[in-house]
Amino acid sequence: QVLLVESGGGSVQAGGSLRLSCAVSGYNYRSYCMGWFRRVPGKVRTGVAIIDSNGTTTYAGSVKGRFTISQDKDKNTLPLQMTSLLPADTDMYYCAATRYWCGSVDPGRYSYWGQGTQVTVSS
Repeated sequence: QVLLVESGGGSVQAGGSLRLSCAVSGYNYRSYCMGWFRRVPGKVRTGVAIIDSNGTTTYAGSVKGRFTISQDKDKNTLPLQMTSLLPADTDMYYCAATRYWCGSVDPGRYSYWGQGTQVTVSS
């Protein structure tokens, strides 16, 4: 079992920044690869930023150049730095872990999920 706990969400004005973080713990959690996803209520989750076991990152086109995913293995956290935020970035953001599908942007490949953290960007 891998436990994921997100933090850092909030309300900001357009153009502002937020730094989300995901605390990772549990059995054999270092064997898992991680990603950030988003979901508006009533819609499916979509990939925002993914990092594989080699540190290679993949971003959704809408956030490329504005968001940065990293992984602090010493602190067991998964930060997501969000800059130049837009109202369209408003959503619930989730971190997730996958054991066998490192680098995948398919949410169906991820076995463990956090509870989510809300990001609201006002114009």
